[in-house]
Order: sequence, then C-alpha cells, then structure tokens
Amino acid sequence: MSSSRGKPPTRSESDLQQLQRSGDLQVRTAADFRELVGAEGIDQAFLRTHAVVASEACLTQQGTLVLHLGPSDPPIRVRQFRLGAAEGIGGHGNTDLVVPINQGGATALGDLLAGKALPLVLSGNPSRQQPRLDLETELRLDQIDSGRLLLHRAIVENGVVAFSSREGITPTPWGPVLGPWSSALVSTPGPGSIGLSMPGLTQLGLGSPVMVAGAIGWVSGAGSGHNPKPRRSPLGHALSPGSSCAVDVDLHGLQPQWLRSTRLPDGSTGLMVAMAAPVFLLTLRQAEQLAISPDDLETPLIDYGVPRRVRPNPKNVRYSEVSSGWIQLEDHRLHVAPAHSPRLAAEIAEHLVHQLRSGAFPLRLPFAGLPDRGTPRGLNERP
Repeated sequence: MSSSRGKPPTRSESDLQQLQRSGDLQVRTAADFRELVGAEGIDQAFLRTHAVVASEACLTQQGTLVLHLGPSDPPIRVRQFRLGAAEGIGGHGNTDLVVPINQGGATALGDLLAGKALPLVLSGNPSRQQPRLDLETELRLDQIDSGRLLLHRAIVENGVVAFSSREGITPTPWGPVLGPWSSALVSTPGPGSIGLSMPGLTQLGLGSPVMVAGAIGWVSGAGSGHNPKPRRSPLGHALSPGSSCAVDVDLHGLQPQWLRSTRLPDGSTGLMVAMAAPVFLLTLRQAEQLAISPDDLETPLIDYGVPRRVRPNPKNVRYSEVSSGWIQLEDHRLHVAPAHSPRLAAEIAEHLVHQLRSGAFPLRLPFAGLPDRGTPRGLNERP
C-alpha cells in the first residue's frame, strides 16, 4: 500500500491478495459498508475495509444451457430435441444440447438440480457415421458429462422501471404490468447491486470470478446490449442501462436455493439468479461510489405499452422513490414492485463475504477489461 502525507492510501491487487492469504482481509456487504460510512465517515470506512460485496438476484431470459452428453449406440447427431417441457437444437458435437432459458430451459434447470429425471426425446440428422434417426430416454444431472449455464447479460449497469400507458395487461421482460399508468416493475435493486456499485463494471472483464448461485462463474466478455457510454452522474454511475458482461458457470456447482424458475404469461420461462461480486477498494473514489445514497441514483421509467425500438422515457426516477413502492408520473400514481429478490441477494452476499475471508473465492482483477465500443446499433431493413 502507498500513501502520501494527509491522503488515504492506495492499494494494489497484490496488497489485497497478501491480506487474504494472511487472514486479514476486511470484507463487508454493500449495506454494511454504507452503514459504516454513516457512522464513521468515508475516510474511516475506507481505511477499515478492503473489499465490499455487491449482489443482486434478478430475473433474466437471456441465457442458455449447454449440455454435453455421451454417445449413443448406434451414434446419433442431434438435430433437435425435447427435454421435459424444453425444446432446443443440437450443438457443435453429436450429442450436445443447446437449451434456451426462455424456451423451457429455466424449468429444466430447476428440475435437474432438484434431482428429477426428465424425459429426453432426440431427433437426429442421419449420416453414414451417425445413422440413428431418434432416441427416447431419461436424463438426470448425474448423467450429464459436463454442462454450462451461459448468462448472456448476467450483470448490467443499472436497470429500468417498466410501466404501460396502454389499457389492460402488457407483457415486459420481467413480467406483466397493468395499464394505463397503474403498476410498474423495477428490474434491478439499485444501491448495492453489482452494476451500481462498480460504475463502468471496471473491475469485471475476461477471467473475472463471480459468485453465481453458489458456484464460481467466470466473465467471458461483454454481454448482450453492452453500452459503455450511457449518460453518467458526476461520480460515474450510469443513468440508464450501460455496460454489461456475460458469465459462464459450471452446471454441477449451482445450488438450487439461489435459483428460481418461473413461467411468464406469454408461455416463455425465466430464471432468477442470485449473484455476487467483490468490489476492491483500491482508491477512495471507489469507496465514494459505493457509499452513494439512493437519493442520488436514478433509473429510467420506460413505457412498454409502446412497442418501438426506442420506447418513451417520460422521466428518470430516484431509487429512494422506487423503494417507497410508489412513483408519481404527472397526475398518475404507479404502484411499483421489484422483479428481483432482495432476500436472495442478501443471502448470497453474506456467503461471498465468508468465501473471501476464508480464501475460497479467488481475489483478482480481470485479465482484460470490457470493450469500450459505443452504443448498440439498431437492426434496420435493407434499403
């Protein structure tokens, strides 16, 4: 650690690794850190804390199960399949299965982790080397040689509050909302979430470890909709969904108490995944970013009643207002509910705190940061 007279010290990755090896690493949850800041001030809280655990348990449909199965006799090259209620296509190998989370994959994952045997029906693409046309069997978790859960938009800076100006029930990626201007859903927890504890996701990149439902996952790169250049607050927090990263985790390490599958009214399925990541306090500015008040964090209010690429955003709302359960929009008062689980987020945060203190969770910065390319480009018809 280095410091100059009258200034807080700066820390390095190797400093924190040495503290972890010696058992002296001071780790707190984001909520505990903000409480310490309120009691002792930002300078003392920084000196007494080396890492802060941010966490969230958000609903997603942007994920894929990839299951690698053993060969059949005679061999089959899978073209498409049904696993329980899930449907998907074959992968790169003869018996690789690619199961979208939103097409029943969330339910299949929950059933497999619960120890259930799922009916499996395979349809083949016959060839001289893989002549089999079809196969019917059952599949349990212990019969899967290896498998991965790929979360294509695992972590994102900030979220949205979804509502509808249209009469009746309107579907959104997080569930239905009642319109016009009646109910709303907030997609992320705001303060203490990973994206709003780490502006720009600067400590996440290729090879970064992340706690995913009790297993150690790894950041594989930029996520779906990665937007590193949104409007930002003076401390750097995104004022709308910004940078995002994808995460890859071993299926066999997932723990079912930190996962929830759900079926949405349109028949698709979604997965609530509890995740946590450490934020290393290398500088005082990082501590200031973590200590920000819900009054100073905003999220956009988005009208999902208008099916356009760029939906109406009548205003941004403070997270302190969101947490009250009500949002005022001109003459309308919207009831807002979370599309995430504060309880699961708090539980997995405490779990990661213990893992970091014991040395069971690796402490390291990414091999390479997320790309800084601009906003996502729209998909237009050919002229």
